This record gives sequence, C-alpha cells and structure tokens, in this order.
Amino acid sequence: MKSWKTTVAGVAAIIAAIALAISHQFDSDPTTVADWSAVITALTAGVGLVLARDNDKSSEKVGAK
Repeated sequence: MKSWKTTVAGVAAIIAAIALAISHQFDSDPTTVADWSAVITALTAGVGLVLARDNDKSSEKVGAK
C-alpha cells in the first residue's frame, strides 16, 4: 500500500456509505429509506480514493511510469 492516506480515506468513505444505508434501511421507522443515489455517489468517491495516489508520492516512486 504505497498511498496509504488516500486508501484509508477511501475505505472509510465506503464503510460510512454502507453503514448509513443499512441504518436507514433497517431502522424501525418505515418513512426513512436510504438515499441510494447518495450511497452510489459515496461508493464511487471511495473507490476513486482507493485508486488515487497520495500527493507526496511521485509517479516513479509508486511505479506508474
């Protein structure tokens, strides 16, 4: 894991999106439902962060060139 900062942020975003969707979907109030467009947006951002490179890493250092 060469870009650990963005990877940790991405995993945290994915976990938060899934946890929030589960909590909204399965609470005892039938009027609350998960906002699936927001969940998909957060999951996409999380995946993007997992795949991103930290700003302080060069392309050569992470093997991109």
